[in-house]
Amino acid sequence: MKKIKPFSILLPGVLLLSSCANLPFIGAEDIPVQAAIDTSKPFSNDEYTKLLTQYVTDDGWVNYEELQKNRGELDRYYAQLAAVTTDTYKSWDTNQQLAFMLNAYNALTLLAIIEQDPLKNSIRDIPGVWSSKKFQVAGESKTLNNIEHDIIRPTFNEPRIHAALVCAAKSCPPLRNEPYTGESLEAQLEDQAKKWVSNSETGFRIDRQENKVYLSKIFDWFGEDWEADFGVKDQFAGNDKQKAALNFISNYVSVEDQAYLKAGKYQVSYLDYDWSLNKQ
Repeated sequence: MKKIKPFSILLPGVLLLSSCANLPFIGAEDIPVQAAIDTSKPFSNDEYTKLLTQYVTDDGWVNYEELQKNRGELDRYYAQLAAVTTDTYKSWDTNQQLAFMLNAYNALTLLAIIEQDPLKNSIRDIPGVWSSKKFQVAGESKTLNNIEHDIIRPTFNEPRIHAALVCAAKSCPPLRNEPYTGESLEAQLEDQAKKWVSNSETGFRIDRQENKVYLSKIFDWFGEDWEADFGVKDQFAGNDKQKAALNFISNYVSVEDQAYLKAGKYQVSYLDYDWSLNKQ
């Protein structure tokens, strides 16, 4: 399967802003940077690492109530994301850029959730959360949709990102409780893909009694992202994007299940999607 080349050098040092004064104009839908950061220290994921360790379980559930009460680490990490310049971001290797954007999307999703008081039951209860609310990332103002659909998906051509981007819903893939890093990205994406498709409630399920195969709705919404690398004609069942998704999934299942999938003698359906908050 397609791989991102493993990466072994650390993120370059980046001087960070100590206040919001030099950030672009903040409009009504912009989420302001609220933390001061030390300009003498280079960019790092340390603050994000701390909050993920404290507030996210190994299974990907989030303690939003406690994170909301103790948001300092998340605010400081947002300030770091905002302080990285466009030129610095462009100077990074592909793995560094993708790891940075994956972390940004997931961290800013957490920020969008805890900005609500009281907390919403679902991210979909936050008006404009994906399309209108703007965040400062790498020298530009971006929505979550910008990060996912205008940067990550078209730039990196890596379908495993759908196992890594987490929209704060129970049916999303699990939120990883460590940051993505350039040097570990390949192993992390593989691990996320395995965790995702092994979850019979939210990722993938075979029902041999009914002779049906169930896929996450994510494979329906973004199925074309798998077609370039996993498209097939003479194996698996369903339409082109379903066959491509099943070809991808076959890399993470048993030999017996792989043979069943390739034979294609079943119906393909999608699992129900639970948009309830992925809270602990």
